[in-house]
Amino acid sequence: MAIDKTRILKHLQTEVYCRLGVSPIHGIGVFAIRDIPKGVRPLTSLLKIKEFSFSKKEIKKLPTSVQKEIRMFCYYDKDEHLIPSIGLNSMNMAFYMNHSKTPNTQYLGNNKIVALRKIKTDEELFFDYDLAFKEEHFFG
Repeated sequence: MAIDKTRILKHLQTEVYCRLGVSPIHGIGVFAIRDIPKGVRPLTSLLKIKEFSFSKKEIKKLPTSVQKEIRMFCYYDKDEHLIPSIGLNSMNMAFYMNHSKTPNTQYLGNNKIVALRKIKTDEELFFDYDLAFKEEHFFG
């Protein structure tokens, strides 16, 4: 579907659920701006974000300050880092989701997060980092 004014209005009406805010748990968090029904993907974007794999060797060639940002905001495991196709100068709110062993969302992979239950307005969104990346990639 092409992105035009009609598509933007539909996105604003049906797909925008979250904001960033100060988390009582840790730093910045993601919060509901309206109730999020169970099963909804609350961070749906109009951008189709892919992730590109970079080896540890490739990352070590970057400036130290950039390496730090990659470790902080990108998924990685012992072999590779996944860098979003939008780069690091654009924001993906999922970077700011905090960890909980009693999460209200689940990371499905490929930048997809789904609500496990109804999430109320102003409630912080969490997912379980350990469960989310157990067999995939770890969160930085």
